[in-house]
Formats: sequence, C-alpha cells, structure tokens
Amino acid sequence: MLPLSIKDDEYKPPKFNLFGKISGWFRSILSDKTSRNLFFFLCLNLSFAFVELLYGIWSNWYVRAEVLAGFVNGLFLIFTAFFIFSEGVERALAPPDVHHERLLLVSVLGFVVNLIGIFVFKHGGDGHCHGSGHGHSHSLFNGALDPVHGPGDHCHHQEEKHGTAHSHDHAHGHGHFHSHDGSSLKETTGPSRQILQGVFLHILADTLGSIGVIVSAIMMQSFGLMIADPICSILIAMLIVVSVIPLLRESVGILMQRTPPVLENTLPQCYQRVQQLQGVYSLQEQHFWTLCSDVYVGTLKVLVAPDADARWILSQTHNIFTQAGVRQLYVQIDFAAM
Repeated sequence: MLPLSIKDDEYKPPKFNLFGKISGWFRSILSDKTSRNLFFFLCLNLSFAFVELLYGIWSNWYVRAEVLAGFVNGLFLIFTAFFIFSEGVERALAPPDVHHERLLLVSVLGFVVNLIGIFVFKHGGDGHCHGSGHGHSHSLFNGALDPVHGPGDHCHHQEEKHGTAHSHDHAHGHGHFHSHDGSSLKETTGPSRQILQGVFLHILADTLGSIGVIVSAIMMQSFGLMIADPICSILIAMLIVVSVIPLLRESVGILMQRTPPVLENTLPQCYQRVQQLQGVYSLQEQHFWTLCSDVYVGTLKVLVAPDADARWILSQTHNIFTQAGVRQLYVQIDFAAM
C-alpha cells in the first residue's frame, strides 16, 4: 500500500561535490607515473601559453621587465631587512638560549656556498656579453616640404636607423612636422642590469647572513655572549638596506621617467647647439627619460622660421642628440607665423 505522505528530505538526490571530484581526479592522475609526467608537461605548456598571451597583449612593455624586476627585488629585500631588524631587536631585549654546537660548521659551509655563488655570478655576468647588430634605415617623409604651403602646413617625418638605407616618400598636407628617430631596442643584448643587480643583492644578503652567523657563533662559543646573535642580525639588516637603496633609487627614477643623471650635464649643451642652428627660434617641451638600461628616449618641440629648411634642422637635431647618447628622439617642428 502506498504511503499517504512522504518527506522531501528522504528522497533528496546526493549533492554534487565539485571539490571532491577535482581532488579525486588529481589523486588518480598523480598516482601513476606516466599520467603524472604528462600532467606536468601540460602544465608547463599552459604556463608558456599564458606568457605568450600576456606578451601578445602588452608587446611593448617587455623592455621594462628588468626595471620592474629590480624594483620588486629591492622592495622584497627592504621588507626582509625590516623583519630581520625587528626580530633582532626582540631577541636583543630577551636573549634566547641558542644551541650553537653545530652552528659554526653550518654557517661556514653556507658562507662557502655563497662565495661560490658570487664567483659564478660575477664570471657569468662579466664574461658573456655578445652584441648583435644588423640594421637598415627607413626614412618616411609624409609630405613634401613645399615653401608655398606656408606656416599653416605641417608634415610628419619618421626616421628609424637600423643599417641599410630605404626611403619612402608620401605626400600629405597637414600642419606640423614630426620626426621620430629610433634605433632597434634589441641591439642591447647585454645582461639586464637591474635584474642582475637584484640577484647579486640577494646573494650578498645571504653572504652577510652567513658572516653574521659565523661571528655570533664564535662569540657565543668563546665568550658565552648570547646577545651577539641579535646584534649581528641588526647590523646585517642595516647593511642590506644600505646596499639596496641605490637599486631602488635607480629603478624608481626610471619608472617615474626622471631625466637620466647621465644626460643632465649634456642636455643643456645639446639645447644650445640646436638653438644655434639656422632658422631655429626656440625649443619647447623638452622631456628625456630612460626606457630601460642605457636606452634613452627624448621628445622636444622646435619653433622655426617660416622659410626654414625643416629636413636639415631635423637631421642636425638628430645628430646632436645621437652623439649625446639618446637612442630614440621624437621631434615636432612648428613653423612660426608670418
């Protein structure tokens, strides 16, 4: 005989546990050696796919990866030094009982390993720097400079220097004269300075830590000074901060597009030479910054006479700033009113 009433909770279907299913799949995959190797291979391919995706979306940002890496390394070391300092102060106020029987041996071995790392780092960083350079020059003139156009006309001029000469002329009628002079960024094939400096600072921090442990172990074993360990930790933290500050200052200056210190004394001389060119009235809106290590970019606006030879002024301006070390120069020429 059928029941006259039923309860809903007696016939509820079992809940689907997604987390349990996924964890079960992972356990079954990792339990077998072949499937585990295949899974790791697929994960590696997937990670490369994400890298290629990001590189395709932000294709112009890769040159600043070294600057960001140096900045992040500097911040990480600053936080590390802060925690070492705070822990050292805490241990100095209440010195703990340190078991230092094997501390000296372990610290000496760590110091030797760090010395080997510094040697390998310096040998690899200084001994293998190969430059590659091949080039061709593309000169694109958007507009014939006809004096009949008058000051209301403008042209765009783009010039990229790579090595073999090609030229293309196109006519347009506009109102300013722009010039872009750039060289291939891939000509700089040396080691990334910020990245290598960050790696070196990490090795240096480990080496300083090993030295501090050696000194504190000797002090504790010979004189029973348990406070030597926190004092060495505080000194190590201070040395790390002092060594990291130059890297942070340089990387922050590059990210904030500060005028390169290398060009601070040279740029005023370049401005003066450009202003002495025939037909140049004044320079406006000068801005120079560092794109990445030793790659300097600049923009400026040049006000010239209505009858000035804009192509000659552009060529001379590029030569002046190229001699100063500017790799990419963007020049806008404005003709003065009659």
